[in-house]
Amino acid sequence: MTARETPNVVVIVMDTARASEIGSRTAPALTALGADGTRFTDAHATAPWTLPSHGSLFTGLYPSKHGAHAEHERLDDTYPTIAELLGEAGYETVAVTNNTWVTPEAGFDRGFDTFRKAWQYLPGDGNMLWEMVQIRDESRLRGLARSVIDGNPIRNTINAVYSRYLYGREDDGANRTVSWIDDWLTERENDDPFFLFANFIEPHLDYEPPEEYAERFLPEGVSYDDAMSIEQDPWEFLVGNTNHSGEEFATLRALYRASIAYLDDQIDRLRDSLEEAGEWEDTVFVVMGDHGENIDDHELMDHQYCLYDTLLNVPLVIHGGPFDGGGRNNEYVSLLDLAPTLLDVAGIDAEDARSAFQGRSVHPDADTEPPETLFAEYMAPQPTMAALEQHTGKLPEHVTRFDRSLRSIRADSYKLIRGSDGSRELYHVAEDPGEQHDLSDEIPERVDELEKGLDDWLQSFDHAESSGEIDISGERKRQLEELGYLQ
Repeated sequence: MTARETPNVVVIVMDTARASEIGSRTAPALTALGADGTRFTDAHATAPWTLPSHGSLFTGLYPSKHGAHAEHERLDDTYPTIAELLGEAGYETVAVTNNTWVTPEAGFDRGFDTFRKAWQYLPGDGNMLWEMVQIRDESRLRGLARSVIDGNPIRNTINAVYSRYLYGREDDGANRTVSWIDDWLTERENDDPFFLFANFIEPHLDYEPPEEYAERFLPEGVSYDDAMSIEQDPWEFLVGNTNHSGEEFATLRALYRASIAYLDDQIDRLRDSLEEAGEWEDTVFVVMGDHGENIDDHELMDHQYCLYDTLLNVPLVIHGGPFDGGGRNNEYVSLLDLAPTLLDVAGIDAEDARSAFQGRSVHPDADTEPPETLFAEYMAPQPTMAALEQHTGKLPEHVTRFDRSLRSIRADSYKLIRGSDGSRELYHVAEDPGEQHDLSDEIPERVDELEKGLDDWLQSFDHAESSGEIDISGERKRQLEELGYLQ
């Protein structure tokens, strides 16, 4: 593969990208990477939203074991991360993030030599972006002034001005992220292999692609201004305060696809940067989604309250080294398989870490068998019912049914979704990929069989003992609210 014995590893997360929307029209660069490398067609997230899904990616564990979820909003240091393991083996480790769940405040900086928040012009503690954007009154303005003075006032002032007037004007951070990586690649002087992680958030609500991308996908007769005027608050839709026509949802889906197309071009720019730096031939390049999205699927928006494949089935392409020429891989793959796979790519034993992994390596040379079952977890509703009610007003009865946890098991082309409220849904996903026909009443024996498999699995490992909810306040709380994560 390479003149270097140990390859670089690059992991790119297309935040909120679902597999069904990735194709030659929306993502030609990723499609070409998959054609040259290996495209995993049946890849699944372990959870339907960012925090627990990234926890699984970083640790190789399911949410109930790594412990980062809606009732404990931080990845604790009980288990090593892939960045720590690669760093200990001599890798330079670098991360750039555009999602505030994937930050040091949430425990994701462990093992990284460099960790950049794309919304900061200069690196440092704190988060001035949303403080600036959300100013509405004098008390908030005085709070901002205090934030600027605290710590490093010069750096904070520069970050505040940048965040308020420059960041987010052209996109949700992808262009700046790729430019920063390009500069880093150009300026780095050591010859150590590197692990580069980047989270891009363009497909996330609100869908705001550049106009020239949107025009490729918008329905005939719908202008960009018309499209951008559609209400995109998923919680107002959930409770019935906002109603969308079929034409409006078609427009929102077009904006979502345009956001993916724009991000695909940015990922192609990143490949160009690696080639210009002379690193591409020495790199195993991973592109994946952390979860999907509902855009009126199952009468939902956003990516909460369910475990349907619109949220769990994600794109996964690996290019480089042993993955070149792998074609389509149709086996079950989970995102927690990435940690052992990347250790194999880097030739790292890490026996203690591997003994805790709940995934298996999909490296072509790994002596592993495809799993017979896959699991996913939604440990608690996010937003909570109380947060929803505060945001939208009194909740209608049909919404309170979402006040539950969910787990799913997939085996032999069937998928069972079990709720803590006693609900059971069974789908034959091979024949009903849209999960529209609940078979739980028609095949109760299959429900019983899958429930036993789910219970046996839950009893097979120690669950995380978290210290309870993590206090999230100030600027980070406001940023999460802006992204739709009500607290």
